[in-house]
This record gives sequence, structure tokens and C-alpha cells, in this order.
Amino acid sequence: MTLRIAAVWLSLFVTSFAQAEKAPDFATVTEDGASLKLSTEVSRQKTVLFFWASWCPYCKALMPHLHSLKLEYGDDLQVIAIHFRDDAEGQGYVERMGYDFTVVPEGGAIAQRYGIHGTPGVVIPDDRLNVAFDLRALPRRDFPEGGEGLTHGQKAAFRAPYWAAEIRKTLDRLDGEAASQ
Repeated sequence: MTLRIAAVWLSLFVTSFAQAEKAPDFATVTEDGASLKLSTEVSRQKTVLFFWASWCPYCKALMPHLHSLKLEYGDDLQVIAIHFRDDAEGQGYVERMGYDFTVVPEGGAIAQRYGIHGTPGVVIPDDRLNVAFDLRALPRRDFPEGGEGLTHGQKAAFRAPYWAAEIRKTLDRLDGEAASQ
């Protein structure tokens, strides 16, 4: 019986691994006017796709963590900040805050291709465009004492470190996989 359960579990694992979701490739122009093609970027360095808006408290809470990762990984990591659902100018916000992100303006079409309808969205493709991380797949963490009466800013401050820790785990895993190749 135990062997049968192990065989079923193994087949489910292998099936899900073999059918890894692919990140849609895209080509666009950054806020700086540079051409960017995702498949080229992921072949050069680890890449975090961050779908955001300047009005989003969850985005604002996560951005310092992403910047910290960029500082930690240096040139081995690129954060592509895909700005959408926002009338404000994204590059100015990123510059004012001192973040080292590549900003893609008017990223609604890219977000749509990824099925991302709200902010924040985070997807990390590996170097073969397999989705290694998707923020939407993380289990929800409950707030202390149910979170009744918390503002969105307070909720964001609670969730952002958890999200950042999971992003870091994924980047470290990708580092380990690259080292073993």
C-alpha cells in the first residue's frame, strides 16, 4: 500500500514537473527607450517580473525588498518593473525611490498575457522560460488576530516580507540549479 501511494505521488510530481508552465516571451521597449526581449534577458541573468502600480500599497511595501535583492545579487539579477493600471509615470516613481529596476511603461498587454489582473504580480521565469515562481501560487498567510481593522498599508507591511522570503528562496534555488549544470 505504501509503495502504491509513493508511486502515485511520484507520478504526480513528474507529471507536474514535465508540464511546467511557460512564461510568455515578449519584446518591448523600456521607459529609457531600450529594447527588451524576455528570452534574451533570462539567458543572461535571473529575472524578476514585477507587475505594479504606484498607487498600490502592496507594491510599495514589496519594492524595498526587491531592491534589497537587486543589491544582494547585483548584476546577476534584473527586476523588470512592468507598470500598468496606473496613470502616474512609473520611471519617475522608481527614480525618486532610488530603486534599480528596469521600468516597462504601459505594461497592460504584458500583464494580460500573464493573466495578471491586479497588483502586485510577481513571476520569475528560469533561463528556459519555465515559471519558477508565481506570487499567485503562494498560500495566503493569515493576519495576526484575523486582521480585522487593518489598513491596506498594514496588511501590505505584513505580507511583503513573506513574499520577499519566498522570492529569495526561488532565486537561491535557481542559483543552485545553475551551479549544478
